[in-house]
Amino acid sequence: MPKILALIPPSSNMPPKQSPSCRHANLIFSPSPDASAYGYKRPTLPQRIAATTPLGTLKPTFKTSTREEEHASTFPAPLVLPEDELSWDAAYPAQSLRSWIREKDRNKVTHERRTIYLATPPDVENGLEGVKRWAEPRVKSKSKEQSVDFPKTEEVLEFLKAFYHGMPVKMLPEPKLCFIADVEDEAVESPPSSKSKGKGSSSKKVTQAETRRQILWLKRPQSSILLGIRKRYTPNSLFTHQLNLNDLDAAIEILPNDAYALLMLVEHDIYEDDDDDFACGRAYGGSRIAVVSGARYNPVLDREQGVEREHAWPASHCENYVQELCEETGDQDHQPSRKQKKPKIKTGELTAPLEDETVSPMQAALSAHISLPSLEGAPSAAELSGLWLGRVCRTGSHELGHCLGIDHCVYYACAMQGTASISEDARQPPYLCPIDLVKVLRANSANVVERYQALLRFCEKHKQVHLFEAYGAWIRVRIDQLQRERSMK
Repeated sequence: MPKILALIPPSSNMPPKQSPSCRHANLIFSPSPDASAYGYKRPTLPQRIAATTPLGTLKPTFKTSTREEEHASTFPAPLVLPEDELSWDAAYPAQSLRSWIREKDRNKVTHERRTIYLATPPDVENGLEGVKRWAEPRVKSKSKEQSVDFPKTEEVLEFLKAFYHGMPVKMLPEPKLCFIADVEDEAVESPPSSKSKGKGSSSKKVTQAETRRQILWLKRPQSSILLGIRKRYTPNSLFTHQLNLNDLDAAIEILPNDAYALLMLVEHDIYEDDDDDFACGRAYGGSRIAVVSGARYNPVLDREQGVEREHAWPASHCENYVQELCEETGDQDHQPSRKQKKPKIKTGELTAPLEDETVSPMQAALSAHISLPSLEGAPSAAELSGLWLGRVCRTGSHELGHCLGIDHCVYYACAMQGTASISEDARQPPYLCPIDLVKVLRANSANVVERYQALLRFCEKHKQVHLFEAYGAWIRVRIDQLQRERSMK
């Protein structure tokens, strides 16, 4: 199975639009007006429903008159905006439940090996204060926002426990990993070269002097295991140095016997190949190691990276916002053909329902989002911390999904969508679409309502965080929907 990158560098550094006064009056539930011009053709509703079944087929009693609008207001289509992942790779193959089951490289959950472990960012040994500073961003513009601490690993753990409800999710047992400057042996084995990408290459002997210049060492105290991590100097980047995430795959050597997968959190900026600018997370489909760097998610970098806060999910589905991005994209080489007729888009109003109507999950999420103070003004340290936490949690759940063998989603706006920029990342939802959700439920043998309830309990503990307040509102309505559906059977 090919490697899967969660993020690739954005193609521009446009500042985020200042739009705290946007009313978000209408929500878009279908792809953007430009999606078809990029070549994106969404699977039909019958195809999407068939993709949730083990055989990939529909029941003979299925009626094509099923109201797609009701489904869309719960699970909208991917937006496919300019410079989004699907605008560049519109023909990316869809992965149904059937194809996921048949995936040869998928690492199956077993009774003996079903625990997900989370590793806190490595410590840095005394005397390497400079390495600590590598994680401090260079902010070109003067930011009035105060810097905040990296998200607490315990809170990320709590979210992942709920997201992968049914599987044990634990902290990697002590002692912690630690970056050290040197090793005792005069000659050591180096990491694989960047050209090999960590697969099937032969190691070579390097002198200790060369090691000091090229490699940072990752060690687990009281253990003989030593991992060489390449580093590089990046004078024109937002961080002075980056670590090579391919080398972090070697952490499989420290997995406990009952481990299904390990998610490593890293405070430093990371890269994969020599020609990459940066990455935020990565896991191979079916692999047992996932890596997430929180460096680029630091809110102090939002203006530098063009991250929109006002229209982060669920407000990313705001009709005015989508139309504006489609009309004002600055990348002339990636403009869709204006000769093609723009398709009609399906929208839903954000208004109070009549007594005999119900609010959809997306409408509830947006109402919750706008009920909190705007993050475009002067957010508090607590609000910025919550913003950073939400981003790390969402990417962490995405990368662990790859460990379960789940590919990028092309069916819906979904937590498993591919991402082409930090800006697109902020627009994507924290929930799993129906197709990817059934894969997770099949892997962990969890109950769908119980899983939602676990996530809701987490969200209610973080009600002042926009992402989690909105996600909690979405979940409440979704649980009501499921309970009504069951009562009608």
